[in-house]
Amino acid sequence: MKAIEATATINNEGQLALDYPLDVAHHRRVRVIVLIPESEEDIGLEDSTETIIEGIQEGWQQALIGEIHPVSELWDRLDVE
Repeated sequence: MKAIEATATINNEGQLALDYPLDVAHHRRVRVIVLIPESEEDIGLEDSTETIIEGIQEGWQQALIGEIHPVSELWDRLDVE
């Protein structure tokens, strides 16, 4: 299964409206996990669109040159209580 992180807004009817369209050709059904922040800082709303795009571009470039790490290795680096 592939994971994509995106931000969205929940409307008055409880439906999600994604901030940007997802490029997921040939996929109609998805599983959704909703993380509800306790404050706006929890989901990085203070980050500008430019900052977010720069981060995505940097990550993509790292992936293209092989600077990737297994998810298990990344979990080991987290300081979770």
